Amino acid sequence: MVVCWLLGNGCLFSWNSMLTIEDYYAYLFPDYHPSRVLTLVYQPFALITLAILVYHEAKINTRRRNLFGYTLFFISSLLVLVLDLATSGKGGIGTFIGICVISAAFGVADAHVQGGMIGDLSFMLSDFVQSFAAGLAASGALTSGLRLITRAAFEDSKDGLRKGAILFFAISSFFELLCVLLYAFVFPKLPIVKYYRSKAASEGSKTVSADLAAGGIQVLQGAEAEDESKRMKRLSNKELLMQNIDYALDLFCIYVLTLSIFPGFLSEDTGSHSLGSW
Repeated sequence: MVVCWLLGNGCLFSWNSMLTIEDYYAYLFPDYHPSRVLTLVYQPFALITLAILVYHEAKINTRRRNLFGYTLFFISSLLVLVLDLATSGKGGIGTFIGICVISAAFGVADAHVQGGMIGDLSFMLSDFVQSFAAGLAASGALTSGLRLITRAAFEDSKDGLRKGAILFFAISSFFELLCVLLYAFVFPKLPIVKYYRSKAASEGSKTVSADLAAGGIQVLQGAEAEDESKRMKRLSNKELLMQNIDYALDLFCIYVLTLSIFPGFLSEDTGSHSLGSW
């Protein structure tokens, strides 16, 4: 449960980190509207990548998909640090384009991890999915709290805004590396995870073979595996969509509402408030 919570947290930690330090980017790129542009870059890459993965999901190695996503999160978080240090915290169109590319990479990583992990955990207990979703929700509060701490720590120092952002993304990079290690070496060896993945394989799933191998479990081969898979008929993507059309519409409405508020409305909220620069 704790591992699922941490993996869920890591799924959005990097992206929330980028959103949370937009006060620094607004200072660094005052003419480029980073609060709006970064999200507009992120969303299409996430959506297109997710659509491709959904279409080919029955043939995709789930373990490689999730490992790729978490690794990309880690590398991208690290690149934010490298880019800032390489440019000495200076703005400019080149640096902003680099940040946009990293934002797009976050979108690609999120499409790999979030859908892959939900699908992976759906083979198991519903408590695992709930823990993962709780981690997703907690990542926003956690990154906001960390940002307040890192900003307050350097508030009175020279170049404090930049120092706080650097420390913040250093923490983010470390956390994403932790998620890579957890998923690669800890999660597949948990007894309950091995049990449910074995059960999924026996019911015809073809995407868990690498996960079972990582957990030290032999999978059925040849005719025996084919006989097992024939017992369970897999629905097509269209059939799955039609059976769950109400959930699909719910998700669509939730995303429209969410994006209308953040970054939509909040990005345009330029009024004066008592908290000042905070």
